[in-house]
Amino acid sequence: MKKLDPEEQALLDDFDSGILTRVPELNSELERHKNYAAATFQKDSRINIRISSKDLRLLQKRALSEGLPYQTLISSLLHKYVEGRLVEHRE
Repeated sequence: MKKLDPEEQALLDDFDSGILTRVPELNSELERHKNYAAATFQKDSRINIRISSKDLRLLQKRALSEGLPYQTLISSLLHKYVEGRLVEHRE
């Protein structure tokens, strides 16, 4: 067995001591969260926007570096923004 890192060992210790327990009705919980995930990424609406060609090139370049199609990157950014999870990084 591979050696556990400190975080993994702490989780295992907490489980062994009873602090952490198994999720009751695990299969129904997994199914519920799968449905949430599917609904989150369901793309059932289409929009058209105009942006500068420079911004589009930069988005495409960033998407390429992330290994994503640029439309997926844009959709992800919009989703994070409306969920309040998009954090502005200032240098």
